[in-house]
Amino acid sequence: MSHEKRGERGAMGPIRVGVIGVGSLGQHHARLYADIPEADLVAVVDTDDGRAHAIAAKHRCRALAHFQDLFGQVDAVSIAVPTPLHHRIARKCLEGGVHVLVEKPMTATLEDAQDLVEIAEAQKVILQVGHIERFNSALRAGLGAIKGPRLIECRRWAPFTPRGADVDVVLDLMIHDLDIVMSVLGSEVQTVEAQGVSLVSSTTDVAHARVLFDTGCTAIFSASRVAEAKVRELRFYEPESFLVVDLLEQTARIGRRIIGPEGDTKIIAELIRGDRQEALKLELQAFLESVRQRTPPLVSGNDGVAALRLAERIMAQIKRGGVA
Repeated sequence: MSHEKRGERGAMGPIRVGVIGVGSLGQHHARLYADIPEADLVAVVDTDDGRAHAIAAKHRCRALAHFQDLFGQVDAVSIAVPTPLHHRIARKCLEGGVHVLVEKPMTATLEDAQDLVEIAEAQKVILQVGHIERFNSALRAGLGAIKGPRLIECRRWAPFTPRGADVDVVLDLMIHDLDIVMSVLGSEVQTVEAQGVSLVSSTTDVAHARVLFDTGCTAIFSASRVAEAKVRELRFYEPESFLVVDLLEQTARIGRRIIGPEGDTKIIAELIRGDRQEALKLELQAFLESVRQRTPPLVSGNDGVAALRLAERIMAQIKRGGVA
């Protein structure tokens, strides 16, 4: 963001932002904030001094040594550091009256996530969780086609990379789909069955879960970070229709049952292509709008807590087996 915007604040001016952690994901937060007119990228922070200065130079902002150096300089921050650091950094920012967008998973533990929600409410600041798939164009285009799904299948597979392997695959990958399904159903969990295997890291690398919700809908989740190729697919089934969302291709296929003139049953399908707008950009714009208008974010702290609560329940089941 050019320095000409620096110093403009208020209802009509850009919101001063900082990015804490500019690694593989955080650098894209910085890139987009620098390009969004509603944002004034003031500074970036990273423990890698060279990386911080390189990103800062690229986007014409400052590189700071510590995230607390942002206080008084920014109105909002994105936090894209490793998950174990989320709680401590987000807590300090919220206590300082800074609006926070924290990447998923919200925190390493449910207790820490609930703590952040309480602080954000007490400080009257925005807390948004980075469940980016909510902004995927295929999901946005297709979800209106389903009303009351009875069965949901989610597959999220990827080849192994060290990034993210510091946490369980349930927190690294599956949690995206947990959040989507819970946002669609808006209902409570009844039972959970789960299994998992550790292959290349000290945590679970492949996980499967079967979750029954109080609406009667069953959701089956599959997550792997040792797959041959990437898969990001959700299937929603309800009486007489289904929806298949390919989050990678950003397409949605809607199938409907029809009765032909001779009483024969057919399935007709329609392919919908998403508008392919960059999901992260939409996420950041939504965050800035919530900050400006003081309106609840699309993915709130409470949403982050709900997804993490189910994730922890699944991980506990993987450790001991059975049903919870």
